[in-house]
Amino acid sequence: MLAYTTVGTNDIAKAGAFYDALFSIMDARRILDFPRMVSWGNNPQAPMFAIATPYDEKPATAGNGTMIALAAANPDQVKALYAKAIELGATDEGEPGVRMEAYYCAYFRDLDGNKINCFCMA
Repeated sequence: MLAYTTVGTNDIAKAGAFYDALFSIMDARRILDFPRMVSWGNNPQAPMFAIATPYDEKPATAGNGTMIALAAANPDQVKALYAKAIELGATDEGEPGVRMEAYYCAYFRDLDGNKINCFCMA
């Protein structure tokens, strides 16, 4: 179904360093690395997460109502992802915790304001 998800960035180097550190918690690595686009994943055939500078050369903006969800292995990984994101300069959108009975998750906005959720079924 999904091959990859892309969010915009206005600083590919800064955003790349942010996601390198964040995705190391999930043992993900850079799969594609181009001047205007970088993607991470666990292998090239699985879904990937990418950042890109907009091709129309206008500033990247976070979509209102847009959110990307990262599947974590367990609550400890949710906590680690959230803590690392905040340490790297992300802003809090909801600390780790149980929501909707068995849904353990946390929310943050990356350096460009993109809303990211990390979750597992608790």
